[in-house]
Amino acid sequence: MRKVYLDHGATTPVDPEVAHVIYRYMVDEFGNPSSVHQFGRAARKAVEKAREQVADLIGAADPSEIVFTSGGTEADNLAIKGVARAYRKKGNHIITSAVEHHAVLHTCEYLEEKEGFKVTYLPVDGSGMVDPEDVAQAITDQTVLVTIMFANNEVGTIQPIAEIARIAKEKGVLVHTDAVQAVGQVPVDVERLGVDLLSLSGHKIYGPKGVGALYVRKGTRLEPTMHGGAHEKHRRAGTEGVPGIVGLGTAAQLRKDHLDEYTEHLIVLRDRLIDGILDGIPDVKLNGHPTKRLPNNVNVSIAYAEGESMLLNMDLEGIAASSGSACTSGSLEPSHVLVAMGLSHELAHGSLRMTLGKDNTEEDIDYVLEVLPRIVERLRKMSPIAPAQREEKVSNV
Repeated sequence: MRKVYLDHGATTPVDPEVAHVIYRYMVDEFGNPSSVHQFGRAARKAVEKAREQVADLIGAADPSEIVFTSGGTEADNLAIKGVARAYRKKGNHIITSAVEHHAVLHTCEYLEEKEGFKVTYLPVDGSGMVDPEDVAQAITDQTVLVTIMFANNEVGTIQPIAEIARIAKEKGVLVHTDAVQAVGQVPVDVERLGVDLLSLSGHKIYGPKGVGALYVRKGTRLEPTMHGGAHEKHRRAGTEGVPGIVGLGTAAQLRKDHLDEYTEHLIVLRDRLIDGILDGIPDVKLNGHPTKRLPNNVNVSIAYAEGESMLLNMDLEGIAASSGSACTSGSLEPSHVLVAMGLSHELAHGSLRMTLGKDNTEEDIDYVLEVLPRIVERLRKMSPIAPAQREEKVSNV
């Protein structure tokens, strides 16, 4: 059976070059980077090189602006809670959007419920886009942070972050963006964007799981959420996980070196898959912005077919995909992103997210386009709400 992995938005395989350097720093260069002897100094040197590599990938002017974390979720928590608490005397208002990852939404909800902050959840249009004018209207003299994701993890829509940051900065408000899905997929430059904080994750860019980073612009105050030693310039206590960090750094370097060819390859495959699905299956809606979307993201809603059933049948054919974010798998609720975009619960339940990677081929896409229409046709024949089935039942009465 052919195996096709189309769930790179959930996680990517570790690049062999990354795996090699991780092994080296697990077995040979095992020192604690806070130790003063030669083993510790070697580890510290590797951590600082990785910091430079991550900074270089996102255009950060100073590597010291990079704080290593356990992943995107911790980076989001540190950014939002850290800024909210550090600037509490200035105000208690945060602005975000209705389509954020739960690492952002649940953090904001926590600050609302437990610490008395006020949060504005901005709506999006039918493509999942935030209107910068809505941000401008929502800012008050109590606003301390705007946190809007760079690109949506489910539908791939790329937000107008630079314009949002410009509006916020004119009013003296800090800006954070969750760029976990965007970094390594499209060019990301924190200086051009004008953001103060940016989250990224290793396992979305062919690095290891359990490591990520938060960019913190110099001069931005941040109250740590973990307390202990003076690690990461007092911003994140705990001995640095050297193998994961050097793996993240290597992955960042590889993504920067090959970004143009990688993106071009994915766009060709993405558009081939989108066109094939829309041409080959009736009653399908493409979710997300038609052009301002990630190069690797295909999200469709297929009427009269349930998403989980499609996924199970695709898996039996060797195709791995998802119905939304991997972090919400097992939930019976429809995607909050699709609902916020105006989709009905029925159509939202019929969604598929297919996210491409560097090793996917045109043959992979053609195999999906051969298999998926058969699966949909079979499921629709069993559906009590599909038009053909309704007509058949009426004629048999």
